Amino acid sequence: MIALDLDGTTLNDDAQLSSRTRSVINQAVKEGCVVSIVTGRPNRLSESFYDDLHLNTPMINFNGNLGILPHKNWEREYQYTIDKEIVMELLSNSRKLGLNLIAVEGRDLFLANRGISSGFGFFPSTLQSNQILNQKSLKDNPISITVQVEQPGQKQALMDYVLHHFGDQVEVSPWGGPHPIVEIATKGIHKSTGLKFLADYYGILQKDIIAFGDEANDATMMKYAGTGVAMKNAIDSIKKSADEVTQYTNDQDGVARYLEDYLNLAVG
Repeated sequence: MIALDLDGTTLNDDAQLSSRTRSVINQAVKEGCVVSIVTGRPNRLSESFYDDLHLNTPMINFNGNLGILPHKNWEREYQYTIDKEIVMELLSNSRKLGLNLIAVEGRDLFLANRGISSGFGFFPSTLQSNQILNQKSLKDNPISITVQVEQPGQKQALMDYVLHHFGDQVEVSPWGGPHPIVEIATKGIHKSTGLKFLADYYGILQKDIIAFGDEANDATMMKYAGTGVAMKNAIDSIKKSADEVTQYTNDQDGVARYLEDYLNLAVG
């Protein structure tokens, strides 16, 4: 099994799949490998890559909190959700905590308190009327809460607040990179949760799993896999804990080049 993180790993710096990456992954599937996407992204921002790679395997989203078979109703689908009252608490205290954006998501759910002009490709700049977050519109418990603070210095205070009030239910993860954003999800659920689900589903041993990653949210998945492969562009802690490090970055087809050598692929 090959488990693929997307951003900073399988995708290049323009958040695209290169032709080489597509070719190598398609060849790996033909050679009998089970290839699955295991990403922090929501399914709404992952399915295009899934389709581009012509995959038919389950996909793991929201850092292990959702497992689906895209475009299908699947009896094995799972999800971990958060009490929607936590969202209401954040909304009512948004000014005190310096919150700029609160977005909640599920498999078929997206609501936010506002559009955001610099949405980093993850959030819309303008909201439709049925996407506005309030007590009436949030009918179901979400899988993920994403919060952006107004100032970077407010990020730790937000994390402390959430853990103090709801730490028995959720955990908080700051985004990598420069964005003052925190993601809130079910306590104890990580990418390794999704990877173990996939391994059990296919009957694949841990030693026969390769997992690629570059950021802190990939650590549990890479540890669970028999071979955890850090990208050359990965953060230092991931490189140190990995079994191997690619010779090339995500922008240099690092995953594709590694798999060509590891699987002895002849990609034309």
